[in-house]
Amino acid sequence: MPAYYDDTTKTWYCKFYYTDYTGAKKQKFKRGFKLQREAKAWERDFLERQQGTPDMTFQALYDIYIEDMSHRLRQNSVDGKKNVFKNRILPYFKDKPINSITPADIRKWQNEHMDLGYSDAYLDRIQNMLTTIFNYAVTYYNLPANPCDKAGHMGKRTRSMNFWTLEQYNQFIPHITDQSAYTAIQVLFYSGMRFGELLALTLADLNFTDNIINVNKSLQHKASGDLITPPKTANGIRSIAMPSAIMEQLKNYTEQCYGIQPEDQVFTFTKSLIRNNMQRGSEAAGIPFIRIHDLRHSHVSLLIHMGFSPHLIAERIGDTVQMVNGTYGHLYPNKHAEVAKRLDELIVSK
Repeated sequence: MPAYYDDTTKTWYCKFYYTDYTGAKKQKFKRGFKLQREAKAWERDFLERQQGTPDMTFQALYDIYIEDMSHRLRQNSVDGKKNVFKNRILPYFKDKPINSITPADIRKWQNEHMDLGYSDAYLDRIQNMLTTIFNYAVTYYNLPANPCDKAGHMGKRTRSMNFWTLEQYNQFIPHITDQSAYTAIQVLFYSGMRFGELLALTLADLNFTDNIINVNKSLQHKASGDLITPPKTANGIRSIAMPSAIMEQLKNYTEQCYGIQPEDQVFTFTKSLIRNNMQRGSEAAGIPFIRIHDLRHSHVSLLIHMGFSPHLIAERIGDTVQMVNGTYGHLYPNKHAEVAKRLDELIVSK
């Protein structure tokens, strides 16, 4: 793995051949390194990413993993992973070969994070990311075993979920005086859509004749600008049948949006407008404050209370039946006593 010195630029460079994923032999050239060891390290990392061997560094595995996930996840999800890895995982493991990272190394990493006082939910999140990337290496790059399996888990997933009942919501909504916030909150509560899906709605997505909202994209606010992506899940592309009263409110709102065109966004504000109005409205109504996303939970809990099936709810909110059962199953009424009663009616007494 030689490196070469350029007398003209007074820097080092590397030049080498490698075999790509198609089996073709190619040459790679990279210049501009201040030190010889930097040129050699760059070549080593490049070859590790190409070959994906179990002795690649954790940094090389991370680069492969993030590049792969960027084709399969929303940019917002990828950015979330990058942030956690950058701050909580890479500083500990980036230079170590992945097949030399032991359960003891994982335990030490866990203990340091547990001592920092993070919440159980956050510890659970970063643990899951580390476990996932090692599973990725086991599946695709012949890592013999996941060291997280023996190290055990840290943190735990919180199952608490906040939502408003219909009665609470009806106490709250009259206190919202901002028309943009009022209309958006009504749509969120009675549709169950995600906030990013709401922001991505254009006038063309609204069918006022059949009272349907067509969801086919999501918007994420970024420092570099707004990013339009597909919905969060494959089931996210859907048509939501809406109450006629809500669609009438939405129609009145759009008619007041001067010069709005079919491809223009209907809602052009940020989360802070909705969050601030929800904070003030909940205080005025004397009910607990909930997050914007909890309006989605409120919608699902309302549908469960009305007796709708998990399958129908999953279709409406753009998710899976498994997710509905796993997240909201505890909200379904216990029917075991009713089953026993109905069976009792079938038994013929002697």
